Amino acid sequence: MTHKWYYQIRINFSESAAQIMRNDPSGKKMALLAEILKRYDATLRCQFDAFTEYVAEAERQGIENYPLYEWTKETIADPTKKTKYLKSFAVYIARQEVYPKYEADAFEADLKSMINTGEIERIVKYNTDPANNPQPPARFAK
Repeated sequence: MTHKWYYQIRINFSESAAQIMRNDPSGKKMALLAEILKRYDATLRCQFDAFTEYVAEAERQGIENYPLYEWTKETIADPTKKTKYLKSFAVYIARQEVYPKYEADAFEADLKSMINTGEIERIVKYNTDPANNPQPPARFAK
């Protein structure tokens, strides 16, 4: 049986570019990125902000329904991990968190033109295959 995995692009920005992107998620202050985002109907989501919102929602709704609550709360409280995730942004294409491989490949190819600008440190493409994704440490698994 063949599985059709979906993909997500994540961008790790320099610290200064990450600050700009957190304040201007449309990328308008970085013209080339804004053009690429517009071409794909794409937006960026800071991973640290997403983690913080997950924890806040879990605390409002009841943490028993949020299996990654403890791991996520520890992650955002750790200064080293906070620095890392403040620079990491997930790409949403057409408001979708994951998308077909051809869309991820095309977006990634266009984005690679920005690697040498000093604004982007790294581009990573993840897929939804659980075998390729890190799992939370056993002490957090329920």
